[in-house]
Order: sequence, then structure tokens, then C-alpha cells
Amino acid sequence: MGANDEPLREGDVIALKHPGAPPILLRLRRGPQRIGDAAVVDLTDQIGRPAGEEVDWVGSPYRVLRPSLGDLLGSVTRGAQIITAKDCARIVSLAGVAPGHHVLEAGAGTGSLTIALAYAVGPGGRVTSFDRRPESLRLARENIERAGLAERVRWVERDVVRDGLGEGPADAVVLDLPEPWTVLASAREQLRAGGIVVAFTPTYNQLERTVRAMREHHFDDVQAMEVIERALSVGEGGTRPSFDMLGHTGFLSAGRRVV
Repeated sequence: MGANDEPLREGDVIALKHPGAPPILLRLRRGPQRIGDAAVVDLTDQIGRPAGEEVDWVGSPYRVLRPSLGDLLGSVTRGAQIITAKDCARIVSLAGVAPGHHVLEAGAGTGSLTIALAYAVGPGGRVTSFDRRPESLRLARENIERAGLAERVRWVERDVVRDGLGEGPADAVVLDLPEPWTVLASAREQLRAGGIVVAFTPTYNQLERTVRAMREHHFDDVQAMEVIERALSVGEGGTRPSFDMLGHTGFLSAGRRVV
């Protein structure tokens, strides 16, 4: 039986969804819960029931669903910078993150990438997230708890440029730092054979230095890329690119540790 087939439990994060409206994420609890300024919902009777059932709320039908990764990323409280969903998905793919894996993340930021990594490692995996700034760890922790993935993440306040990563062995290392090339030697030490390091860098200069350092540290299969996303406005006989486009966000580079 898959996770989506299991009965909903008290404390689970659920998505309350009305067709055509964005999902509302909340914890499944007993008793009334206030949503927004005035609306109140009581989902007590959904505890122990399968996901997907319909409930009536504020005079409209809603479905009680398990949230997708996109739903969870959309709930992130943003700081000054966030790694977008398009980059999160490609980072998870490049790093080869799978259920049961242990991932080291340097640069917790707002926790958006941490959510994607914790979602990918599953209940049997774990993410160890480093940041030297207590305020970043606080915001990232709040976002992870809101997403219902707190049990999969361990937080470490550390300057990894100065003190290294540690906490290995790891299946993957993900770096969201201003100078990721300074941490590659430590990343290589912590990676298992075949493990992959992925770095996110906003500028060409950072990308060049990171890729050069990956080669110097003898990472294999080194590659670099940018993920571009363009939405389309679809209509009968009038489909065209959307006027709103998500432009440059950052560059990705990756390399594999081969013994």
C-alpha cells in the first residue's frame, strides 16, 4: 500500500482543494481551525479516512488531499532569495536523490530546497542542513515544519567554509553558497563512492570557479546547465507563450565522486 492509500492521521499536512482555486495547506487536527481572518473549518471526521474525500466548507465543495511537492514549495515563507521549483526539481534529479538517501545541504536559506530534498529522501531518509546564520535556520525550520517534513531534517549551525561539512557518509551533497568551490574538498570526503555534488550559483564567474574546482578535485562527469521555464497560454487556435516568463535564477553544476 502506497503512502497515498494510507488513512489520514492526526497531525498530517493536508491540502484543502476547491476546483480552480489554490490549495489551502493545514494540519489535520481535531476541532475547529481558523483559516484566514474569519473562516473556520472542522476536519475531525477526516482523521482515519482516506485522502480524496469531499467536504463542504463555506458553502462550497472541497477535497481533502495529500499535498504535492509543488503545493509544499508554494507554501514557503520567502526571505530575500529562494530556489525556485524548476531548479529544485533539477537539483534533485542531478544529485540522484532517492528514498532512503542521506543528503548534506550547505546553505539552508528559506528551506525551499530542503523541502524538495526531504520530500525525495522519503520517511526512511534524512537531510542534514547547514547554515552559519541562526536566522536562516529559524526560517527554514519553520517552513519545513509547515510542510510536515521536520522529522526528516537535522539542522546544524556551522560555517562550512571554515569548518567543513562532516556528518557523512552522504549519498549526495548540495551547495547553495556564495563560494561553493571552497567546500568541494570537504564534500568529496563525505560522499560515498558514486555520490554526486550539485552547486547552485547565480553568476557566470561563480559557475566557472565551481566547475574548475570540481575538475581539480577529480570529480567525474562534471556538467553545467541553466534551467529555463516558459509558461504557455493555451486557447483554441490562439496558443502562444505567456507574457510572464521566469527568467534567469541560477546556474547548476554537478560532479560525481568516483574512487
